[in-house]
Amino acid sequence: MDLNIVFMGTPDFAVPSLDMLIAEGYNVVGVVTQPDKPQGRKKILTPTPVKAAAERYGLPVFQPVKLRDPEAVARLAEWKPDLIVTAAFGQILPKAVLDMPVRGCVNVHGSLLPKYRGGAPIQRSIINGESVTGVTLMYMAEGLDTGDMISRVEVPITDEDTSGSMFIKLSQAGSKLLQEEMPRLIAGETTAVPQDDAAASYARNLTREDEKLDWSRSSRELFNQIRGLVPFSGAFTMWDDQVFKVWAAMNPNSDVQGTSQTGQTEPGTVLQLGANGIEVSTGSGSLWLTEVQPAGKKVMKAVDFGRGGTLKPGTVLR
Repeated sequence: MDLNIVFMGTPDFAVPSLDMLIAEGYNVVGVVTQPDKPQGRKKILTPTPVKAAAERYGLPVFQPVKLRDPEAVARLAEWKPDLIVTAAFGQILPKAVLDMPVRGCVNVHGSLLPKYRGGAPIQRSIINGESVTGVTLMYMAEGLDTGDMISRVEVPITDEDTSGSMFIKLSQAGSKLLQEEMPRLIAGETTAVPQDDAAASYARNLTREDEKLDWSRSSRELFNQIRGLVPFSGAFTMWDDQVFKVWAAMNPNSDVQGTSQTGQTEPGTVLQLGANGIEVSTGSGSLWLTEVQPAGKKVMKAVDFGRGGTLKPGTVLR
């Protein structure tokens, strides 16, 4: 049965799922993605990764500002979708769209639902120190990530992982999960189970406040926070009334020894500059910063920045 499939997605996370549908020969009749946005200092209008992939395949692309607008719904209906597949699309599908395809709307979501519903499940799982996350293939409903679950797969989070590496791992896991379920989705033979709403948690989108390092927290919590913000925004602290960004830190569980002053100084105090980078006291233990970015400068190794002599032991980062 050669059903009409519409794919909806926006970032790199969604591209492997689209690639799989094309490679497997499914009849993708169109792609919906977010509007192009200005990127970089020159604000060059740049297509989304999904749009770029769709254009490589010669697929028609639709970029509605709001999918809920009647004109957008009517445009989508012209493709006569039998199945809609979404992955990190970035807009909530209105009921008129959810009811459109006979085989329903399914979503590749980057968490083990019902945990981490919402827009930033991958980042939040790392920031919160989870050791495992995964992907859930689900039917979409009117609520935010509340639909019945078709299948799930677990993916471990290691201490070496960042949001960037987990996006890659989960996008690949999601593509494989979708590939396994597509024959049943096409045939209308899937089984799905409701989510336990009582066990749900919400992964809200990150804000500037989420990027600020609070040195009164433990070194482990700060380490997780930094990993969860890389490579997108990075974390930051304030030094000399200017933003001082942190892009990487050493695992507090490593064998590297810190200064004996740990726990005797105000959290945020620079304890030493050494071969490992910049050691900073925290609410519990210390944290070695390994990649930093002073205001107006490029990202650099913390050990190289330390050699410049502008940051002194005893300086307090706020």
